[in-house]
Amino acid sequence: MPFIQILGYVAGFLTTFALVPQIVRVYRLKSAREISVLFTTATLLGVLCWLVYGIVLELVPLIVWNSIGFCFITLLLLSKLKYGK
Repeated sequence: MPFIQILGYVAGFLTTFALVPQIVRVYRLKSAREISVLFTTATLLGVLCWLVYGIVLELVPLIVWNSIGFCFITLLLLSKLKYGK
């Protein structure tokens, strides 16, 4: 596997799983007051664009990590809607 593809997987892993501590914190505290709906929605749309881009160009690292990221950001947005008060 070429170095650049490995770099893509590592970068995707780091940026995608950076969301996990925030998601865990929100669900543990049952509070999402500090989460911005605008930021989360913009991030979700950005990840969706990257996912479509990866699908069109058949770039596996982009497809894998943005699919997972889309799920994580959706969880974060849903938690904001549920616990954001």
